[in-house]
Amino acid sequence: MSLIPRASNIKPNEKFDTIVIGLGPAAYSAALYAARYMLKTLVIGETPGGQLTEAGEVDDYLGLIGVQASDMIKLFNSHVEKYNVPILMDRVESFRADGEEYVVKTKRKGEFRASTIIVTVGTKRRKLNVPGENEFTGRGVSYCSVCDAPLFKNRPVVVVGGGNSALDGAELLSRYATKVYLVHRRDEFRAQPIILKLVKEKPNVEFILNSTVKEIKGDKLVRKVVVENLKTGETRELDVNGIFVEIGFEPPTEFARLNNLEVDVNGYIKVDEWMRTNLPGVFAAGDCTGTWLGFRQVATSTAMGAVAAHSAYNYLNERKGKT
Repeated sequence: MSLIPRASNIKPNEKFDTIVIGLGPAAYSAALYAARYMLKTLVIGETPGGQLTEAGEVDDYLGLIGVQASDMIKLFNSHVEKYNVPILMDRVESFRADGEEYVVKTKRKGEFRASTIIVTVGTKRRKLNVPGENEFTGRGVSYCSVCDAPLFKNRPVVVVGGGNSALDGAELLSRYATKVYLVHRRDEFRAQPIILKLVKEKPNVEFILNSTVKEIKGDKLVRKVVVENLKTGETRELDVNGIFVEIGFEPPTEFARLNNLEVDVNGYIKVDEWMRTNLPGVFAAGDCTGTWLGFRQVATSTAMGAVAAHSAYNYLNERKGKT
C-alpha cells in the first residue's frame, strides 16, 4: 500500500485548511469528513492504520463482517483516496502558531502551514517485551479484549494485568473461553472491587498471582504461555490459544508538552465534546484524548475524527464571518 505518490506534489510551506497529524482510524475519518466539507486537507503520519495494524480479524465494526485489519486499513485508505487527499509519510515533530496560522514541522519533508490542525497521534500500548510477543501479534496475541473476545470462543486464554481493563477483559472472556488464566505480577489489584468480585465468582477464571509472563510459544498460532512465579522462581506452561495483554497505555504526554496542549490527569490530550483543545483551531481525536477512556474502539476513534473535522469546518466558517 503505497501512499507516498499522492503527496509527491506537496511543496514545503504549502498552505492547507487543515492538517491531520496521525494515520490511524481517527485520522482517516477526520480526513474523509474534512474533504467532504471541501477543506484543503493534508494527512501526515508514519504507519497506515496506527494500532489497527496489531489486530488480526476485526468483527466489531458495523458493516464489515470478519474483516482482516489489513483489509480494513486498505478500505479506509481507498475511501480517503477517492477524495484525493494527500498523505505524507513522515513524522510531525512539532507545530507552532504564526499569526492565525500554524506551522507544522516534519522530520524529513520540511514545514507546512495550516489554518487548523487535527491531532490523532494515538497512544502506545504497553507491551510485555517477551519472546514470541511480536511474532504472534494478531495470531493469538491481542491487546484488546473487547475487540477480540468473540474470536476465542471455546478456547483457553490468558489475560495479563491487574487494572480495570484486565479484569473487564477477563470477565468478558469468561463468557467465551473455556478457561481464563488471569496473570498479575502482584497479589493486589488496581481494579474496582466490584469488578474484582465479579471475576472471582467466575468458575472458569483462575488467578495466577505474583507472576509474570516469560515467553509465548506456538506454531502458526499461540499454543503455550510460560509463566514465572516471582516469589518461588517456578515456571509453568499454560496450554492456551490466546493471550490478552491489558497492562495499559502510554499517553502522548511528551508530544502534548512540546506543542502546549493541555492534558488531563492521566496524561491524555484534554478536549471538550466537540474535540476542541485549549489552542484555537487545534482539535484532537482518537486514543490520544481522554474521551471514552477505557473503551478504545475503531468505532469510537472514527466518530471522534468525524467530530473533529466538523469542528474544524465550523471554526473556519466562524472565523470568516468575523473578517
